[in-house]
Amino acid sequence: MAIEQLPDGRWKVDVEPVKGKRFRKTFKTKGEAQRFEATCRTKCIETPSWSPKPKDKRRLSELCDRYYDLHGHTLADAARLKQILAKLAKDLGDPVAVTFTGNAYCETRRIQLDSGVKGKTLNNRLGYLKAVFNELYRLGEIDYPNPLINVRPLRLQERPLSFLSVPQINEVLAALDARDTTPGIGLVARVCLATGARWGEAQALTPERVKNGAVTFANTKSRRTRTIPISEALEKQLQTYFKQNGLFSNCMVTFSRVLETTSIKLPEGQATHVLRHTFASHFVMRGGNILTLQKILGHSSLTMTMRYAHLSPDHLQDALSLNPLADK
Repeated sequence: MAIEQLPDGRWKVDVEPVKGKRFRKTFKTKGEAQRFEATCRTKCIETPSWSPKPKDKRRLSELCDRYYDLHGHTLADAARLKQILAKLAKDLGDPVAVTFTGNAYCETRRIQLDSGVKGKTLNNRLGYLKAVFNELYRLGEIDYPNPLINVRPLRLQERPLSFLSVPQINEVLAALDARDTTPGIGLVARVCLATGARWGEAQALTPERVKNGAVTFANTKSRRTRTIPISEALEKQLQTYFKQNGLFSNCMVTFSRVLETTSIKLPEGQATHVLRHTFASHFVMRGGNILTLQKILGHSSLTMTMRYAHLSPDHLQDALSLNPLADK
């Protein structure tokens, strides 16, 4: 018999649609067994080489490793991404991936939120995990849809961006220039303030990328090169530094320590990035075009750049003249 009931009540399928291709499997119901038998017979007639896939029993950590091998290693900061995914799988109990649900993820997220993990961090983690399932499904590595497809990121309170005033800029640059043990740190800061570059982008400049009155950033977050004009004075300073000292050293941590010695207090997580915010804020306040700013900063989406729009001299000025108390 192709289908028979076992003593424990389950139904066993033992079918050989074509000679040499035999399939055996056990089901809880007779209906499931009959469907499996019919599928085997039909598929073997249509595609002789077909055979049913075994149940995917891989755990979440195994899928994360597979994602890294197939795609993750090509991304910026791949090593850090691999560590984050490994921690994510561990925090979620490393379940069998096919049984993982959005509800299970949300329950773990609530616990982490209550324990003090930042909402932005949790949203980043959700994005990483969604990318794992989406990419593996796209590549045919898994045959089930993303279990997190309906999980929404947390809605976060938008924080005002901090930027430095002109006196604060002078204070920071003076403190950096006084740091004799780290030559070039003040120059890296000046590049950030003059171009809106991220600290890592400015720090990675080479002599070949400083020429014709401009600097070219090639190690960008978006992996796209961009060229920004600079003053003749800054260009000479960079060329002189490279001739005398070679490339810049890694001085991001030193910047944060020097900043602590000044009177400037910034929100958590905005150390070197305050220089980028400062460039963008002063650019807009002086009447700069928001679309031009997008290109200078290298934002892929205008939404990111619009965070600075409220600093424009003309932004929402009608609120001043058209509010109900204007005549009073």
